[in-house]
Amino acid sequence: MTQALIHPAMLRWARERLQWPPEYVARKLPVKPEKFALWELGKAYPTFRQAQVLARTLRIPFGYLFLSEPPDETPAIPDLRTIRDERYLQLSVDFLDTLNDALRKQDWYREYLHREGSAPLSFIGRYSVDDSVVRVAKDICSTLGVDDKLRHDARNWQDFLTLLTEKAESAGILVMRNSVVKNNNFRPLSVGEFRGFALSDRLAPVVFINSRDAKAAQIFTLAHELVHLWIGESAISSPDLAYSSLEEDQVEKFCNQVAAEILTPQTGFLQRWNNHQNLEENIAEITRYYKVSSVVVLRRALELGRISRDRFFKQYHLELEKQQPVKESSGGDPYATYWTRNSKRLTQAIVSATFEGQLLYRDAASFLGVKVKTLEGLRERMEGR
Repeated sequence: MTQALIHPAMLRWARERLQWPPEYVARKLPVKPEKFALWELGKAYPTFRQAQVLARTLRIPFGYLFLSEPPDETPAIPDLRTIRDERYLQLSVDFLDTLNDALRKQDWYREYLHREGSAPLSFIGRYSVDDSVVRVAKDICSTLGVDDKLRHDARNWQDFLTLLTEKAESAGILVMRNSVVKNNNFRPLSVGEFRGFALSDRLAPVVFINSRDAKAAQIFTLAHELVHLWIGESAISSPDLAYSSLEEDQVEKFCNQVAAEILTPQTGFLQRWNNHQNLEENIAEITRYYKVSSVVVLRRALELGRISRDRFFKQYHLELEKQQPVKESSGGDPYATYWTRNSKRLTQAIVSATFEGQLLYRDAASFLGVKVKTLEGLRERMEGR
C-alpha cells in the first residue's frame, strides 16, 4: 500500500496537544505501540488510510500531518480568564474546536444578514469600561426588558436563564449553550477551563455559555458576556466571584460589576436586605427573588458593606458546595437541544435559508450538527406543526 509521508514532528505535536501517551493513541487506531513509535521517529510511515484515521483520532485536519511545523492555534479573541490573580495556561483542543465552530456559524450568519439587508445593532460597543456601572446595567436591562416582572414570571433559576436567553436572542444576539463539543457527547467541556465567551459583532454578536456549569452560575456568565458586547470587547471568560477584586484585568472587573448590577440592582438589593435576619435567611430570600446564585448574593453583600470579607469567605465555601454542575439528560426533546446548542435564532435562519434554496442540505446539517433528515423536523417545530 502507498505510504503517507507524514511529518513525524507533526504527529508528536498532534498527540501532545491532546495530552495523550503514545500507547493510548496506538490502542485507539489500533496498531502496535512499537509501530506507532516508529511513525513518531520518522523511521516508518502509515498508509494513507491509517493516516486518515490518525487525523480523525487526533482531531486535526488530514493536511496538518504533512506540515513542517505546527499551525498557530492562538485563539482569535483575547483570553481574559483569571483565577486568584493568575492567568490560565494553554487552551484545550475541545475549547478551540468549540470556539472555531462558533466563529464559523457567526461568519455564515453575518453574511446571511447582509443579504437580508439587516441594520447593525446599535447597542454593540455603545459603552466603555470608563462609563458608569449603573448606567451600563440600566441600558442592558432596558434594551432586553429585564425587570421585576421578568423575575416574577420565572419559577426558578432555569426559567430565568431561559427567559434571559430569549430576551437576548430577541435583541439580535446569538446565544449558544452547550456542555459538549458541537453535538459530540463524548467530548465534554470543562467548567474549570472556561465558563463562556463573547464574540462582539455589529451584525452577528455571539455569546457562548458552558452549560456544564450550575444553572445559577450560567445566569451570571450570560450577564457577564452581555456586558462584553455592550463595550464591544470579544473575550474568553471565566467569572470568579470569590476573587474578582483581585483580578488585574480592567475589562473583566467591569463586566463582573455590571453583571452583578443587572442581576441584583443595588437599590432593590439594599431594600430587601434585612438587618434583623441572619446571613443565611437574607441569602435565601434574595436568591429566591432575583433568581441568581447564592454566591452572587454573597458577593453583592460584601461589595455593599453588608458583610465582612472574613464572613464572605467562610460562607462562600459552604454555598459553593451546594452548586452542583449540570448533568445533561439523554432524554427530553432533541429539537429543543439542537436550538439551545446552536442558538434558536441561528437555527431558524439556517433552516429557512435551506428550504428557500439558499443553502445546501448537507451544509445546513453540518452547521447544526444534525442529520439531513432532522432538518424537516426542525422546520415543522419552527412552524408549530
